[in-house]
Amino acid sequence: MTTTAPHRTEPATVSGTWLLGTTREFLRDPLGTGLRGFDECGDVARYEFGPPGMRREYFIVGDPDGAAQILNAPSNRNYRKDGRFYQPMRDMFGNGLVTSQDDTWQRQRRFIQPLFTAHSVDGYAATMVDEVDRTVTRWRARPEGVVDVGAEMTRLTLAIVARVLFGEDSTRMVPIVRSTFPVLGRAVRARGLSPVSLPLNWPSPANRRIARAQHAINTVCDEIIAHRRAAEVPGSDLIGRLVSARDGEDALSDNEIRDQVKIFLFAGHDTTATALTFALHLLGTDQRAQAKVREEADRILTGPSATAADIHALTYTTMVLKEATRLYPSGPYIPRQTVQDSDICGFHIPAGAGVTVAPWIIHHRADLWPDPFRFDPDRFDPDQDKQRHRFAWFPFGHGPRGCIGQRFAMLEAALTLATLVRDFEFTTPPGKVEVTADVVLHPVGEVPCHIRPRG
Repeated sequence: MTTTAPHRTEPATVSGTWLLGTTREFLRDPLGTGLRGFDECGDVARYEFGPPGMRREYFIVGDPDGAAQILNAPSNRNYRKDGRFYQPMRDMFGNGLVTSQDDTWQRQRRFIQPLFTAHSVDGYAATMVDEVDRTVTRWRARPEGVVDVGAEMTRLTLAIVARVLFGEDSTRMVPIVRSTFPVLGRAVRARGLSPVSLPLNWPSPANRRIARAQHAINTVCDEIIAHRRAAEVPGSDLIGRLVSARDGEDALSDNEIRDQVKIFLFAGHDTTATALTFALHLLGTDQRAQAKVREEADRILTGPSATAADIHALTYTTMVLKEATRLYPSGPYIPRQTVQDSDICGFHIPAGAGVTVAPWIIHHRADLWPDPFRFDPDRFDPDQDKQRHRFAWFPFGHGPRGCIGQRFAMLEAALTLATLVRDFEFTTPPGKVEVTADVVLHPVGEVPCHIRPRG
């Protein structure tokens, strides 16, 4: 007697060229190509990268149930941070909390989780307030006119995370991050999509740029760590607390601290800068929503210095940020790799395949978000929010490997947005802002906005 193998539904393949599949389209426009794949193929789309004979397949999941299945799975089981996207991230930014796995991740989490409790994060509010006030002072000293809010928000969020991480050493780190992280971020995407990547020790022009960037950031990190280890008191900033951290008799090594610092620097400023950039851009197109943020800020931020409790009370401002990060999620794609054959949304995904959860697609599904490209903060009214699928909105990831810094990011972003809108009026000039993604989503070029001081 013979048995028939069960029928398996294969995902449809996104249209591309015979020679390279969708490689060029994804490199040029990863966000538009993802939406096109969803329109053509539905909840699970198969992409082909590379020429015949070297072709690789990836599957992109644009369904909230599929996202929950993948991201809620235990991280040591089927959907792992392996494959051609996470290895370049490890190569560029180290094996920190975002990229590590298994026992290494569990160990790092035990050390780092206490540094990101609600109480610990709220303790950073004074640093955030100080840096935002510096931006307000600098803006008031300049003439009324157009600014690039993308560059300004990157400058601000980097200053905040550098001070939280490095304290008095932050001024050394900021210019190095500005010059090195764009090089490393572009390298992650290029190496992740390329069918063949040259070994990093080959002296190609790209590899030499990577080596210079890594040497610069590693040298400064190592010098600061060595200085803190030699100090009688390592410091109350995050790097000092990492040096002092203990799990029983166990401590983090210098290399582990450096890897955590690089990941925190990367994830702690780029993602929040994106959220704030587009929140200001969108408020500049919607004077009604801007007026509601301003009224809330005028009513709540009344003391000489905002407290964490004040910031948590900014309900409408938080709604604006949630809608901005729905439209422009900082992490538009979340890659994993299967260990064994899977069934996702009724489709067969083979063992060893790259499978990517796409907040970018889920956040723009018309069945989940009517008129999905329209800016409407009222979607996140708390009563409506409770009725929504938990994975309809997840710009910071979700599940066991969700972003440990989400509370930090939202506290920083709410304070910044409310303060700037309280003190300035924003008007977005006509024109579309193009966006793309390497490791995170970001604008292509400037994001102009006219600012005028109030009062």
